[in-house]
Amino acid sequence: MQGSRFAFGPFVLDSGAGTLLRNDIPVAIGYRGLRLLAALVGRPGEILGKAELMDAAWPGRAVEEGNLTVQIAQLRKLLDPADAGKGGGEWIATVPRVGYRFLGTVEQLGGAKRKPLPLPSKPSVAVLPFVNISNDPEQESFADGLTEDLITDLSRISGLFVIARNSAFAYKGKAMDVRGIAEDLGVRYLLEGSARRAAGRVRINAQLVDTVSGDHLWAERFDRSLDDIFAVQDEVTAKIVEALLGRLRAPPPRNRPKNLEAYDLCVRARKLMDDSPQSAREAHLMLTRAVSLDPDYAEAYRWLAMNHWMGWIHSGGPTESTRSAALELARTAVALDPNDAGCRWVLAYLLAYERRFTEADTEFTTSIALDPNEADAWAALSDIAILAGRVNEGLEHIRKAFRLNPFPASWYYLTLGQAQYAARDYEAAVETLRRDETYRTSSRRFLAASLAQLGRLDEARAEAELFLVGNPHFTIRHWAATEPFRDGAMLEHFVDGYRKAGLPE
Repeated sequence: MQGSRFAFGPFVLDSGAGTLLRNDIPVAIGYRGLRLLAALVGRPGEILGKAELMDAAWPGRAVEEGNLTVQIAQLRKLLDPADAGKGGGEWIATVPRVGYRFLGTVEQLGGAKRKPLPLPSKPSVAVLPFVNISNDPEQESFADGLTEDLITDLSRISGLFVIARNSAFAYKGKAMDVRGIAEDLGVRYLLEGSARRAAGRVRINAQLVDTVSGDHLWAERFDRSLDDIFAVQDEVTAKIVEALLGRLRAPPPRNRPKNLEAYDLCVRARKLMDDSPQSAREAHLMLTRAVSLDPDYAEAYRWLAMNHWMGWIHSGGPTESTRSAALELARTAVALDPNDAGCRWVLAYLLAYERRFTEADTEFTTSIALDPNEADAWAALSDIAILAGRVNEGLEHIRKAFRLNPFPASWYYLTLGQAQYAARDYEAAVETLRRDETYRTSSRRFLAASLAQLGRLDEARAEAELFLVGNPHFTIRHWAATEPFRDGAMLEHFVDGYRKAGLPE
């Protein structure tokens, strides 16, 4: 339902915002009606079958056709007032035994222009995905890995503001003006380049662009043995820091892989961490192989820890054995590379879920000190702060995460929606949790609770039902016992929403 705006007659439908206006006055329309109307006006003049419309309004649910008939009748009443100049029955035509068709003239409006993000006080940079210019498409992951590593290296420089990987990769394969990208991300400088890996050698071209003046601050070409790839990354980082800060501020050294096959496997596995259960199993195999090839590779242990933690979340949450394995892997990662902020926050997060809060707080503090640009750390810290009852702090952390990562993974929206629920801003939580990025994930439990607190119990119970399809073993009791709450009132607030939504005890 994200991002489409349509005008017809005196009406403006904004499916992304979930609103229908008539002569700029809001019309009280339910969620199902809104989805139906969006489907119809999105394809004016076309016949939409009943099954297609029911899937639009009740995604993933089997419902009686009579429900559709009722919703269409209600829509016609909403569109029927005399000042509309057209009856609702004339807007929506019935095609007997087939479906419905929208008859009005529809104008698709441009989405609301994203408000430009203010530039940070420190030099701000985004690293765009390096282009693979080799003849081998298999080298795509190598170019992606180079990009990700440069983002990590620059992120660790305290004097810079660096956009996170997820948001940088939103522009992969897209032809866009660099100034437009910089405005989207709220940065002044862009690093872009290309990579070619073949016959044991690597060729990298890189350039740093000031998008305000259009000047190229630095550009260089590297042609080296593949064995020197990490030295090249360090050199590129040093050149950029020198160009932006005027002097080198070297962070503590990173733990680099000793085996390039292990490195390639880790790069490929990173992309599968927030995906389906099948992808989680693929990532597990890749990371296990990476660790066997390079037993001292800290990042592989870090991602394997998160894989143990997240891979089974899809089916109801980690078991005791997977939680223990995840914690042990995270400890190994930190022991191998104590200067890696990513390893630190993963350990912190898992420690919090073991209720070892003092250790967790220390690890989070260390992670942020090592890399203040680590957006995932701020998002994870928001989750833990909310469950501790520190609502304002949790909201501040997740907002900081979004600023560093404006186009994040779906779990950021879950964390934001949870924080908004905790703050009792239920309308905002519903808007967040109905975004396409997160709508069909386990965040639905928070959506159901938010709707229930607003008194929209039919919608809440429908969302709870859909949540249980993907999480059939969920119970309020188990959830409350395993989440790292430090505040009894906050726990009761969430449990109250779940009960009102009809989730099982």
